Amino acid sequence: MNNSHLRDLYQQMIMDHNKKPRNFRNMVDASHLAHGNNPLCGDALIVYLKLNDDVIEDVSFQGSGCAISVASASLMTEALKGKTLAKAGDIYDEVHRQMTGKGTDQHLSLGKLKVLGGVKGFPARVKCATLSWHTVHAAIDSECDVSVTTE
Repeated sequence: MNNSHLRDLYQQMIMDHNKKPRNFRNMVDASHLAHGNNPLCGDALIVYLKLNDDVIEDVSFQGSGCAISVASASLMTEALKGKTLAKAGDIYDEVHRQMTGKGTDQHLSLGKLKVLGGVKGFPARVKCATLSWHTVHAAIDSECDVSVTTE
């Protein structure tokens, strides 16, 4: 896939998930949750998790932010639902490497999450794209309500 095609796919997927975010809802029976905030651009969200042993039974989010922030959270919830915590950790690590330009194709296959690697071409937007991922990581690590701030 050439860079132009990947860039177009990135833009299409970001717009689709921003306009119609998946799993955008409050989860009243969440076992874990965390608040994420990027004060530099105003992105703010809550990530909710329902864990069953070591499996992410359900994941959702609410909040507001730029198109990249909302789309990344939407893609994240789709990717993590039904995964074990170990698998979710592997996905988190690889997505973070892709978005920061430190990933390689020799790692975990990301499927459509690979388009998030397109954000590395816009360094000022990496924090927008990684906010939900840092927030879900914080939620997994804590059973109580925690806050994450990216700057």
